[in-house]
Amino acid sequence: MSGFNHLRLGLLVVVVGLLSSLAESFRFELPPGRTKCITEDITSNSMTVGKYHIVPVKQGRPPPDDHRINVRVTSMLGKHYHSADHVMSGEFAFMGVEAGDYMTCFWTSIVISNLTIDFDWKIGVVTKGWSGVVKKAHIDLLELELLKMQGTVSSIRNEMHYLRSREKEMQELNLSTNDRMLWFSSLSLLICLSVVGLQVWHLKTYFLRKKIL
Repeated sequence: MSGFNHLRLGLLVVVVGLLSSLAESFRFELPPGRTKCITEDITSNSMTVGKYHIVPVKQGRPPPDDHRINVRVTSMLGKHYHSADHVMSGEFAFMGVEAGDYMTCFWTSIVISNLTIDFDWKIGVVTKGWSGVVKKAHIDLLELELLKMQGTVSSIRNEMHYLRSREKEMQELNLSTNDRMLWFSSLSLLICLSVVGLQVWHLKTYFLRKKIL
């Protein structure tokens, strides 16, 4: 019964987690001639939306024309999901096919000073700004709703499989622990009985030698 309660609690945590998206917002310095890569672990069939831009050196003024960056978004298998060269800003949106690490890399070789980059990365089945995703990914609203439902079902199924495997591991651990405790208790009892027997034998031998018995 306790295992079932743990499973229900785990499913509740999963559902609560699915009601919120994973959003990462970064601001970092990009030195000239250097590459900055950011990696995120994304589950399969999860919608991903990213937005980036160069922060102006002076507030209210656009960056100079030579302030440009190159951007690549790739999966762990090397598949390219977004590519942009010599841009000041950009966006990307895609549905990750394979689960694993996805990497977004920024670099520049034009300017001689550091650039400040703002990068907003949203991951999950519930992501704000779905209208922008539709425009960027060129999919209609019906297909978008189906993708969201598919992502939700897939995430719940994966989490249920994970919880079942964890419950099985816990049951095997409990059985192994019970077997070890039984073996240890038997060994302890055997040692205690042996010690008592040795003490009785020693006392009997002592009394016989002293002719007390």
